[in-house]
Amino acid sequence: MNKPAWTAIVLLLAWLAPQTAGADAASHRAAVERLFMLTRLQQKIDESVQTVAALQLQQNPELARRRDAITAFLEQHIGWNALHEDLVQMYLQAFSEQELETINAFYSSPAGQKIITTLPQLVQQRNRLAMQRLQDNMAEFSAIASGDGTAK
Repeated sequence: MNKPAWTAIVLLLAWLAPQTAGADAASHRAAVERLFMLTRLQQKIDESVQTVAALQLQQNPELARRRDAITAFLEQHIGWNALHEDLVQMYLQAFSEQELETINAFYSSPAGQKIITTLPQLVQQRNRLAMQRLQDNMAEFSAIASGDGTAK
């Protein structure tokens, strides 16, 4: 091949490379966005903002008159719009596009959707069980903490 032909091929490849990388980046990002949709991440973040606001108001009832401002502050700093792009970048770094496709295939299945709806309830049940076990054995813990007893 002559030099002009090689030059043309090199230029074509250089021109196509960014477009191909952009397409790969776009499909990778789309896989992350699909995972967010399948796992209802935006809804979970919105709920967590409301939970944090409610906890703040419960701990400090005088803040009730400032509820809207507190909620707006939380939305601004830990809400979906505040976190979305950072979360996308974290997921892009953590998972390859192929891994995301596999994960999304699972979450698209009936079993994957059941995990999404059932797991939070199971975590709450586990936490209640753990707290109950700790409360049932608080005397033993107190003895260990004070140096009057030892762990079994």
